[in-house]
Amino acid sequence: QVQLVESGGGLVQPGGSLRLSCLGSGVPLSRWPVNWYRQAPGKEREPVVNMGYTDDSTTYAESVSGRFTISRDNAKNVVYLQMNKLKSEDTAVYFCSLKVFTTKWNDYWGQGTQVTVSS
Repeated sequence: QVQLVESGGGLVQPGGSLRLSCLGSGVPLSRWPVNWYRQAPGKEREPVVNMGYTDDSTTYAESVSGRFTISRDNAKNVVYLQMNKLKSEDTAVYFCSLKVFTTKWNDYWGQGTQVTVSS
């Protein structure tokens, strides 16, 4: 059974940093595409970053490019999202998701972790 558990969210002042973690179980995260999404109050869920699995290529949303960095620790089966220079508009629930192919592509989601950027 595939499970994803996010952690690391919290309250941070503008300009600060947080590192989110996505711990996987039931499947090696290194084998499949991993994504971080976020959903702000009253808004639709939006992609933050995608990491491929063949070459670890990454695609960042323009709004976070240069401030956020995705990385993977295969030994721990964890994907991280390092968030620097946080802005109030980064406030959202952050989710990691995984696409796994068996007989078809399946999407798996964590429960989310709240990030609040406020002074």
